[in-house]
Amino acid sequence: MRTVGVEEELLLVDPETGEPRAMSAAVLARAERDEAEEGVFEKELHDQMLEFATHPQSGMAELGEEIVRIRAEAARHAGEIGCAVAALATSPLPVLPSVGMNRRYQWMAEHYGIATREQLVCGCHVHVSVDSDDEGVAVVDRIRPWLSVLLALSANSPFWQGNESGYSSYRSRVWERWPSAGPTELFGSAERYHRRVADMVATGTILDDGMIYFDARLSARYPTVEIRVADVCLHAGTAVLLATLARGLVETAARSWKAGEEPVDHSVSLLRLAGWQASRSGLTGELLHPATMRRAPAETVVNALLDHVSDALADSGDLERAREGCAALLRDGNGARIQREVWERTGSLREVVTACVSHTQAGGAH
Repeated sequence: MRTVGVEEELLLVDPETGEPRAMSAAVLARAERDEAEEGVFEKELHDQMLEFATHPQSGMAELGEEIVRIRAEAARHAGEIGCAVAALATSPLPVLPSVGMNRRYQWMAEHYGIATREQLVCGCHVHVSVDSDDEGVAVVDRIRPWLSVLLALSANSPFWQGNESGYSSYRSRVWERWPSAGPTELFGSAERYHRRVADMVATGTILDDGMIYFDARLSARYPTVEIRVADVCLHAGTAVLLATLARGLVETAARSWKAGEEPVDHSVSLLRLAGWQASRSGLTGELLHPATMRRAPAETVVNALLDHVSDALADSGDLERAREGCAALLRDGNGARIQREVWERTGSLREVVTACVSHTQAGGAH
């Protein structure tokens, strides 16, 4: 069975005001004292962010337990220095982000200007193991139409700099300001993939292959396909659902490749529109159906995703849990809907942050 790992980026906030706090160095210093957490937490582009990575897991229950545990540890370390962690993909409240001082981040600030300074956005990256680069590129080619559905499920960033953005995932709109971000054309082979990456680095527009910000890419560090479209999820259970669906997509794509089936040749232009539509409406309106690239109700599109990966999920024992998780999200709402409901009830973005701090640590069911 393919292993799955998750990377989450969390926002560090003031527990009283809800404003982001540039305290990542202090939180990391606390975490480094605990040998059991060595290498779990990492610094991110901005000092108001904290990243962690799980171990590769075969079982989704074990993956969920690890995410809940690490979130709790992050909250404990943050609490010891007077701040809190929130699984928010953007800050609801106004913030002036501070870029980390290491050489890489300063290069990005110099070369990309305001686009770097505004990248205080938190994502969820899912790594799924593959047997080879050839299989990995075949997977990347075949999962492209379905990635916008994962974005819609995860959407958790309706507010930006104190304002209602009008989007369910405004993080994804900010993220696409990077010159190397977004959907990709078909590669066809690992050789073509690596040649394209080398050509992009050779332009000097990006620093290195670590800045290949494709929606799905071959990991530079692990034998995995890394799916990078999702907002950080308000609930740990939603992150597990994403990982479950991602593994199903990878396995389904690999089987299709081995059977000699060609990938769907949707253009990058259409894939960008699908991503935009998912970021705009999340699960509350219509999405572009991955098969037809025409509008359809979100529930119809989510069920199409479940049907697409049903054989793979049944074989891994995850089908019923995935169905229940998707039904719960469609019924109760994703992070974007929950944030908006708090705002509509209280009229306070500070209360939105406070509620999301509690959701982050609760290990919610979906």
